[in-house]
Amino acid sequence: MTGQFELFTDEKMYFRFRLKAPDGTVVAISRPFSDKSAAVSGISAVREYAGLGLITDLCPEVPASGSSTWPPALDTAPAPTVSHVSDRPQPTAGTRPPATCPPAARRRGSAARPNKAA
Repeated sequence: MTGQFELFTDEKMYFRFRLKAPDGTVVAISRPFSDKSAAVSGISAVREYAGLGLITDLCPEVPASGSSTWPPALDTAPAPTVSHVSDRPQPTAGTRPPATCPPAARRRGSAARPNKAA
């Protein structure tokens, strides 16, 4: 079974869509759209670009197992929670995000499909 897109209107009467997993879990919620056709175009874009999209690893390197220093203590406020796909914070050149990614979430892109520069 595949996921499902649901179109809906939010409390401010904007059109949005959510992507739900086969078990009903909400995986993502879109940004607000002013009309229904724009929201449907947004679904088409997600289908086109995210289907087999590569994963960009922004997590710091994980030390060898047995280290008592992992995860490192955060010396800054934790990163804001991303509630909408379009609100995802983008890294600034030359900086690294706080170390909030768990080791299990680390993945590398395929060598057969190198990342394209945006």
